[in-house]
Amino acid sequence: MNWRNTRQGYGSISILLHWLVAVAVVGLFGLGIWMVDLGYYDPWYQRAPDIHRSIGVLLFAVLLLRLAWRYGNPAPAPLGKAWEQKSARLVHGLLYLLMLALTVSGYLISTADGRAIDVFGLFSVPATLSGLEQQEDIAGEIHEILAWILIALSALHALAALKHHFIDHDATLKRMLGTRHASINPEKE
Repeated sequence: MNWRNTRQGYGSISILLHWLVAVAVVGLFGLGIWMVDLGYYDPWYQRAPDIHRSIGVLLFAVLLLRLAWRYGNPAPAPLGKAWEQKSARLVHGLLYLLMLALTVSGYLISTADGRAIDVFGLFSVPATLSGLEQQEDIAGEIHEILAWILIALSALHALAALKHHFIDHDATLKRMLGTRHASINPEKE
């Protein structure tokens, strides 16, 4: 497999970044849903948010890397009908925008009190904007709403990939799984 994208398929770096982001987003969503119901005396009350914040900071860095990689290494030629290709571009753009907005809102929640974000004890991200009136509450509301929208849009994205695979019989899903670039139905490519 190529490490760079080709006209027919994604390279190993694009595939790795895609699935790394996907696992992080789903994991952060699940962790976020779970941790908001923790009681003060629960042993995970402090640890879960620390993990959530740390992974969120790393996700932001991976997103920047992924955007740079995508800019310098264009995606393969899209498959499907013209309206599907336009929809895919729109959804991909929204996914990136939502992920970036989520990480920024998470940063604003975490730094509202002026404290830096410690990332697994490796480094800290300083609080550059803090002390705004109701910063934590407003950013928290936005963060939750955006998280639900991101998960819904991610589910739509996954369903579209499955539709391409099982109904259209094209190579859309296979390309992101890193399997051979030959489609199930070659005339569809």
